[in-house]
Amino acid sequence: MDKKAKVWIVDDERIIRVTLADDLRDAGFRVKEFADPIAVLTALREEKPEIIITDLKMPNLDGIELLNKIKEFDKSIQVIVMTAHGSIENAVDAMKLGAYDYILKPFQTEEIFLVLDRICELRSVKRENKELRKQISQKFDFSTYIGESETNKEVFNLIQLIAEKDSTVLIIGETGTGKEHITNIIHYNSQRRNKPLVKVSCAILSREIFESELFGHVKGAFTGADQDKKGRFELAEGGTLYLDDIDDIPLDLQVKLLRVLQESEIEKVGSATTQKIDIRIIASTKKNLRKMVDEGKFREDLYYRLNIFPINLLPLRERKKDIKIVFKHYVQKYLNKSNPAIENEVFNVLEKYQWPGNIRELKNIAERMVIFLSNKPIMTVEHIPIGIRNPINSDINYLIENKTLEETLSEIEVASIKFALEKAKQNKTKAAEILGIPPSTLRTKMDKYKIE
Repeated sequence: MDKKAKVWIVDDERIIRVTLADDLRDAGFRVKEFADPIAVLTALREEKPEIIITDLKMPNLDGIELLNKIKEFDKSIQVIVMTAHGSIENAVDAMKLGAYDYILKPFQTEEIFLVLDRICELRSVKRENKELRKQISQKFDFSTYIGESETNKEVFNLIQLIAEKDSTVLIIGETGTGKEHITNIIHYNSQRRNKPLVKVSCAILSREIFESELFGHVKGAFTGADQDKKGRFELAEGGTLYLDDIDDIPLDLQVKLLRVLQESEIEKVGSATTQKIDIRIIASTKKNLRKMVDEGKFREDLYYRLNIFPINLLPLRERKKDIKIVFKHYVQKYLNKSNPAIENEVFNVLEKYQWPGNIRELKNIAERMVIFLSNKPIMTVEHIPIGIRNPINSDINYLIENKTLEETLSEIEVASIKFALEKAKQNKTKAAEILGIPPSTLRTKMDKYKIE
């Protein structure tokens, strides 16, 4: 029981008022007594109690009128009404108007304590929820999207703009570029922030359960469906549904998703009726949906419904300016220390790495390096894992991931030409010698790949 709670007692019967007040004070509550309900309204201008216990039958102002005025003043004040057996109907009316509970006279003080216990427990839960919402809000504040590159600033502006709206968002980016974090920022800075954010990984749901998981099912819809089940759409009611790897939704189910986007309604598996829903959709993909449409692997109409507000996230290797600030952010976080000492050469090494895992990989490396740092005063290159300092295998993985052989060979060829030109200080003849090809062949390949 929250013994610091302020409790006001309002009753024109002195013996009841004083006896209850003494018992509550003995239990540690901060108590004020009022014989006149009008005096309560005056006192509310100066301070606010957590709980008011009031009689229903009083001169000047009855308990129902007092309840109404208390709730007009502040709905968070919990009101308990006291009433005689003959006025139970009035007590029920009071409950409908917002009273927390009622107590029948005569009563034992223990009955009041039980109700106060429930109120204090409720207040504690509300405080915890408020603190949790505050922590989540801080965790997903706009400022948590970190970076200094022009690309990053453009994405930041898009996130700020769309968070206030209710439109469907499509986030496109490689694994680890921060698609889920951006989803969190958009949701927790929107008008839906106090409603659910439900996340679905379309890649891990099997074809057999996909429809049921998304749309829900009714009892008897299939073998094993022994009760109704809410799908993710229904669970997200009033809030946001995040569909990660939207490209993995089976082609024959895409039409059902299209209907949700167009009509804001779902149809459960095994049901012939539709159900209206109020949700916002945020989808993400690491694949080229336009290309999938051309290949017949993704519905064109669904693509256009999802692509209302696209946010394209560049991989970390294409915004190297952000590597330093993001790395420092995570080092500060894991060290719990501002402005940690980091050798400049550390950033030079990190910026040369391709980061196939993008920000997620950089975050993990920062945590590992903090562990290696131990009690040393400065972070140096020696703390960088050998796979990052000498990233031969990592570069190969990056080059071949999700690419055809032709695409991989082209990228290797482009990288080789750029390396030779840099080593030859842009002298094409010397670069051709380094590559072991005639200068004419080099010029042809430079034209082909538009290398200046």
